[in-house]
Amino acid sequence: MSDPFEQVPVLPVVIPLGAVIFALLVRRLVAKRRFTVPRAAVAAALGVYAAGIAANTVFPIYVHVTPGAQPWTAGVVFVPFVNYELEDAVTNVLVFVPLGILFALMFAKPSWWRALIAVTATSLGIEVTQFAVQELFGGGHIADTSDLLSNVVGGLLGYLLFATLTRMPGFARFAERFRWAAAETTDARARPDVASEPCALDAGGPRVSAPARYRAPREE
Repeated sequence: MSDPFEQVPVLPVVIPLGAVIFALLVRRLVAKRRFTVPRAAVAAALGVYAAGIAANTVFPIYVHVTPGAQPWTAGVVFVPFVNYELEDAVTNVLVFVPLGILFALMFAKPSWWRALIAVTATSLGIEVTQFAVQELFGGGHIADTSDLLSNVVGGLLGYLLFATLTRMPGFARFAERFRWAAAETTDARARPDVASEPCALDAGGPRVSAPARYRAPREE
């Protein structure tokens, strides 16, 4: 007789997931000629993070699905923070703090609103996946707007924490090694305090000044 509570193994699913994410991110770095060991470490951290999030938010998944008689809304909690434990809220906030830091390192132009969009999309994707897995494969989690809001707060805190620490010169130099975007440089030609000088020869020849015009003396 089969076990009605038999579960899908976690590691054979989440380990390949993390490996695929890591490989795709490394490929992106190589394609942009930005590959370095510290940046690859950021890609590895995101791969491990994604695998851990999937293991703790999507699983358990039961092999033998028993169709339930409850309506579809049973798998979703729309009203936030109703019978929501403080411990759950703190956990969901802390879990997304590293994601905010990782996004800050990966964005070409980091900003709080880009972090907000990315974190919200990630958390929303998790909640939608939880609902789909519950309905289709007998998952053990429900989609909860409280989790979504707590995750967004945690991601923004992580981004703001990183932005605050980068105001310290020592930490900023250390973090620059892990950033995926090149540091912005100021072009002298674009600086308003540097005047451009005319050049008589465009082909790289010596600069030749125009001869002074002769002016006849005015008659008194």
